[in-house]
Amino acid sequence: MLKRLVGALKWLLAPEVASTARPAHLWPRWIFLRALGVIYFSAFYSLLFQIKGLIGPSGILPAHDYLQAVAGVLHAQRFWFAPTLLWFGSSDRALMLLCWAGAIAALLLFLNIWPRAMLLICFVSFLSFIGTAQDFASYQSDGMLLEAGFLCLFFAPDGFRPGLGRASPPSRASLYLLRWEWFCIYFGSGVAKIGSGDPTWRNFTAMDDYYQNCPLPTWIGWYVGHLPHWFHASAVFYTLAIELVLCWMIFLPRRFRIALFFIVFPFESSIILTANYAFLNYIVFSLGFLLLDDRFIEWAVPRRIRKLIEKEPPADSSAEAQSAKAEAPPDATPAAPENWRALSRKYLLPVRMTIAAAGLGLIFYCTAVKLVGRFLPSWDFPEAPLRWTEPFRIADSYGLFAVMTHQRYEIEFQGSSDNGKTWLPYAFRYKPQDPREAPGIYAPYQPRFEWNLWFASLGAWPSYRFVVWTEERLLKNNADVLELFRANPFASAPPTQVRAVIYQYWFTDMKTRREQGLWWRRDLLGEYAPALEREPDGKVMFLDSPTFEPPQSLP
Repeated sequence: MLKRLVGALKWLLAPEVASTARPAHLWPRWIFLRALGVIYFSAFYSLLFQIKGLIGPSGILPAHDYLQAVAGVLHAQRFWFAPTLLWFGSSDRALMLLCWAGAIAALLLFLNIWPRAMLLICFVSFLSFIGTAQDFASYQSDGMLLEAGFLCLFFAPDGFRPGLGRASPPSRASLYLLRWEWFCIYFGSGVAKIGSGDPTWRNFTAMDDYYQNCPLPTWIGWYVGHLPHWFHASAVFYTLAIELVLCWMIFLPRRFRIALFFIVFPFESSIILTANYAFLNYIVFSLGFLLLDDRFIEWAVPRRIRKLIEKEPPADSSAEAQSAKAEAPPDATPAAPENWRALSRKYLLPVRMTIAAAGLGLIFYCTAVKLVGRFLPSWDFPEAPLRWTEPFRIADSYGLFAVMTHQRYEIEFQGSSDNGKTWLPYAFRYKPQDPREAPGIYAPYQPRFEWNLWFASLGAWPSYRFVVWTEERLLKNNADVLELFRANPFASAPPTQVRAVIYQYWFTDMKTRREQGLWWRRDLLGEYAPALEREPDGKVMFLDSPTFEPPQSLP
């Protein structure tokens, strides 16, 4: 029994061997790693313009203050609870260095230069931000990226310029676990929709006002939102069919997996075009390429294009050559002595396989337990592995849009220099504000501050105190926080009062859009959070209590 188990582990962890019946996955891996490089780059690029305002020393939620609080409570365990390089320093320079290191490594990953090393730099850099970002890192997309990035450390080819990576095919286990992540995202989201009890998924009305009320819509979503109910009901059916039924085709033979790719391709494309979910759907979209194989891609992509990409490895280092050497007869001419690199790989192979078995096995256990636990909540699974992985976000549980929101609220910051007689708004860069401005398309760029304001608008301000702390920074004309906005209406001198008000927004109809140029209509509902006033001595005082009561809690 033990011998069979060891044999099965070796088969899972060994490089994939192509055959007539089972094509390899070198081309899907090449495509996915290039896409992952783009996604990582988009994440770090967006942070270059935001990280100081979010968690810088004078930002909304300073990383230094957070790490100090963690160290005061957890002492020796603080490094595990908050795994981040920012323990060595969290100054503005350190934050920018972290972003630039990640962005450069992501660019080199896209260029296929030393992919494993670049993946490690990207993973550590992004984890270092997530470990200290607090409210600005509570999104499922962050867990998806960290999990995929961690698995790709075992999936990527070895070498400095590996080309297509024929010399180091992916292991079966790493390929299967990336597909498993794809499956968990879809099936977990479908189970969450049904299990939430939201009646709109059961009566096929969940999508009727989705395009209006999603976090950051696009102008395409504005037009799609005006389509008739039968279209939106069909979209609900399409969504539930993919997430609950069709996603199981990933476990069927290759023809079914290829068909599944062409089923989900338009699904993810439509989401990307109608809403800005940062890099979330780009990750799921890219993971879908792992449903394909070399035979299909070599049939679909012209040979001249493939030749521009593929770099043949030396003849004696390819997987086929290694296999031929193993099968050579005993009296064959002895091969040349192995160089030091080959010898090191040979003797370190057991160590590498042990690390891969531990890392990949841990991910599979944690994700499987979280998925199965939704159906069997009373089962008592060992929880230690879940606690080990939780701070690293490499084995998350996914459940997108379990409950749909049916109102759109938008928080707006306003300042005054004349004791509240005149209030001037701070203009946002991306979120809806000016009714005449069309919703934009900017994903995979992620404006984390504005994204968080959408979540805050669905609840009461005490649960989202970063809103009040933003008010306090605006009273001081904090340069880093002001960078999160498009414009500062008080460039010459800071305001004496700042408040956060909340509006309800609706799409306008086609006639209003055509005649008045309005994309939105809105009504002021009141103050969302307490207004703040700066006294002559510099002290900040609360002015009054908010007048807005959220009608629903966060889904």
